[in-house]
Amino acid sequence: MSTLEDQIEACLPRLRRYARALAGERHRAEDLVQDTLERAWSRLHLWRAGTDLRAWLFTIMHNLFVNEVRGARSQGISVPIDETIDVPSHAQPEDGLQMRDLTAALARLSPEQREVLLLVGLEDMSYEDTARVLGIPIGTVMSRLSRGRERLRELMSGEAKPVLRRVK
Repeated sequence: MSTLEDQIEACLPRLRRYARALAGERHRAEDLVQDTLERAWSRLHLWRAGTDLRAWLFTIMHNLFVNEVRGARSQGISVPIDETIDVPSHAQPEDGLQMRDLTAALARLSPEQREVLLLVGLEDMSYEDTARVLGIPIGTVMSRLSRGRERLRELMSGEAKPVLRRVK
């Protein structure tokens, strides 16, 4: 039987990938993973043995990210100009362009749709686990996933209609 440390270590690649997709920038993603692990260790007594450790860690990461975004609204957001997309060495040049387009399209989704798409599509979480991580009903997960996939399809195909937002 593996120790709890081994189980957490096994979750690290997925935590890093999800953090990178959420944060969009490598340094912010690394900080988010570090903060998640620190918070998990300091609150390990709150985790119930027998429950899904991965979902618990993703819940912590999600909450930290939401708090960071809320704080950034009042302080403004800085965007690095030298951030590049990592493309595997065996990739073709057009693969890098597709990755860039996908990254840009994901960034244009609402945060709610992006989170659900990343958890279900990238992290292969069940709807139930996704609902638990985000603290929303399963029906909401399904709705956001459906709308997010459709919007992503539109953005990637170039058929996206502008999204009008109400300004108060």
